[in-house]
Amino acid sequence: MKVDREGVGFHVRIDGVDDATAPTIVFANSLGTTMHMWDGIIPLLPAGLRIIRYDKRGHGQSGVPAAPYTMGVLVSDAAAVCDACDVKDALFVGLSVGGMIAQGLAVKRPDLIRAMVLSNTAAKIGNGPMWQDRIDSVMDKGLGSIADVTMARWFSRDYLMSPDLPAARKMLTDTPAAGYAGVCAAIAGTDFYTPTSGLRIPTLGIAGSEDGATPPDLVRETVDLIPGSQFELMRRVGHLPCVEAPEAYAKILIDFIAATGHMNE
Repeated sequence: MKVDREGVGFHVRIDGVDDATAPTIVFANSLGTTMHMWDGIIPLLPAGLRIIRYDKRGHGQSGVPAAPYTMGVLVSDAAAVCDACDVKDALFVGLSVGGMIAQGLAVKRPDLIRAMVLSNTAAKIGNGPMWQDRIDSVMDKGLGSIADVTMARWFSRDYLMSPDLPAARKMLTDTPAAGYAGVCAAIAGTDFYTPTSGLRIPTLGIAGSEDGATPPDLVRETVDLIPGSQFELMRRVGHLPCVEAPEAYAKILIDFIAATGHMNE
């Protein structure tokens, strides 16, 4: 389905039970990926769930407005998708910038989120000069100029030799440069340490031991801001553990779903 917000069309997909009264999980993916990043885990989740995915602005089949973007805009986009799907009290699973969106949405629209998974993310990622260098490179030379170094940052050494790697690389290089740069600018301008420390909802953090973008200590530092949160370290995976180890990742999600009571009896 398509959701329009202020002239930008968002590509949204609903799997599982298409019923607004069903327990709902919303997935938000990382920079330089599409909703298909989650393809490996969707079939592994319990029956009876409504599963919502969307491509953020500038990515996948969603619209590509001119850069730069702000995190406030990305959070409002997520809220618009949730509102269009009549979401209430969802479990929101966000990876990398998707996890930043989760934090912002939980603060701005607590009616939408009853629990969240902060996967391979942080309250603040990188610094302004680093992101500006990335923006300049992509806008000048295209996504291909950063593809190899990005794969090394995203994946474990084992996966870098996998026959599945070219598909992940293509997902990155197919991303419009303006969309990628726009989201880079949003990340560069974000520091959620203070608002996230005020959250009081069930939260699970997931980190990959070989994550070169958001190392485990950074993920744990953010998750620890929220009292009562849980933390899972996945071994021998990088920044996209849902791609590298879908079965193990799905099991962690299923255990959290059960622990938070986020499924019909």
